[in-house]
Amino acid sequence: MESNEQAGGLPPIALNPCDLESVPEHIQRINDLGSQLAKGDLGVRLSLLKSARNLVSALETPRETMIKHCWAQPAAFIAIEIGTKIGLFKALSGGNGNYKRAVDLAEQLGIDPPLVNRLLRHLAAMGTEHVRNAVDTFPEFLEKTNYKTPTDAKNSPYQYAHNTEDNMLEHLARDPVNFERFHNHMSVYRQGRDNWMDIGFFPVEERLISGTNGKEDSAFLVDIGGSLGHDLQEFNRKYPKVPGRLILQDLPHVLEKIQDLDECIEQMPYDFFTEQPIKGSRAYFMHSVLHDWPDDVNLKILARVTEAMKPGYSKLLVYENVIPATGADWQATAEDLMVMITSSSLERSEEQWRTLLGGAGLKVCMIWRTENALESLIECELA
Repeated sequence: MESNEQAGGLPPIALNPCDLESVPEHIQRINDLGSQLAKGDLGVRLSLLKSARNLVSALETPRETMIKHCWAQPAAFIAIEIGTKIGLFKALSGGNGNYKRAVDLAEQLGIDPPLVNRLLRHLAAMGTEHVRNAVDTFPEFLEKTNYKTPTDAKNSPYQYAHNTEDNMLEHLARDPVNFERFHNHMSVYRQGRDNWMDIGFFPVEERLISGTNGKEDSAFLVDIGGSLGHDLQEFNRKYPKVPGRLILQDLPHVLEKIQDLDECIEQMPYDFFTEQPIKGSRAYFMHSVLHDWPDDVNLKILARVTEAMKPGYSKLLVYENVIPATGADWQATAEDLMVMITSSSLERSEEQWRTLLGGAGLKVCMIWRTENALESLIECELA
């Protein structure tokens, strides 16, 4: 499958392994040391551990290294600190080595079950100035709230850390430098992964282009909260002749940061808590929007979308993490803890997505994913 960044002609700064040429040498070194490990030599074990780390460093891409340091490791640190405070590890160590369910541990500890589950999930998967402040004070926040899962968009750990009533995005918007850094960070985060519009991921021709009304002045794809337009830009490059308009919607202070966007992409200032001005589009698209809000707020956001959708014609495409029941990717579990800290929100499981979207009057037609994709595309229609 073609990488969306390489296909777009962007520099592969985050996509290539750091030192691929050295990988065979590291593997040979590991094999040599592995054959000596049974002797119980401490020096051999330490040398083998160092070689294994060198192999990982050589294989990692800069993008993966960034996510590890910025998200995964801080999230693991707070999970360990909180787990220690609530007695999680002591509880895990009991029971003669038998497996314990998160719900049973939560009952034993008197802690909110979803919180215990999310902490354990990231610790198992692991087997920046603004955000770091919130991370540092998160254990304190939980202690003050009796270890209840944060669910109030107006009372998040981020707001507690910064003594503000603004949510993270509003707070960042007051600081142009950090606001720009945030959007640049998110654009790099998405590099190096299969994109929903790639061949072999979501069948754009079959599920979107086929069945459109064919009118050039009709809306084809509306990107709600689309930031600087990365997704629409890529979509237009891969599907330059779609029958209809491509519309990018975001707040005015976000759109004014755009420096390079195809002329055929319309920019429309829009607050997704207000009435959707584009009615009956073939598709409405939301990428990493809903994970920034708890369910009660998302129902308000989704209501504005469903009001604008045309029954039997319009689709809502939600591009987000869908956390599996077991074997979750560490990047997704790290992001889950981060959005809990920054937004009192969560990365959702398939069941949680179906519950949320169903509560908004939508039915999930299909959840599309590939092996190399961190995020999934949830295809929805009006119920």
